[in-house]
Amino acid sequence: MTGLIYVAACFIIACFGINRKLGFWGYFFGSLFLTPFVGVILVAASGRNKN
Repeated sequence: MTGLIYVAACFIIACFGINRKLGFWGYFFGSLFLTPFVGVILVAASGRNKN
């Protein structure tokens, strides 16, 4: 159950990062391999795409 919550948190963080520099998968794996807390910091610190 805890693992499911962890992966769900990573998924939510990745959804916030869709229009950012690393994209969905970059933030998903970043928060999965590091921690969701670090994933939030990565999303907050990154800039948006120019597209």
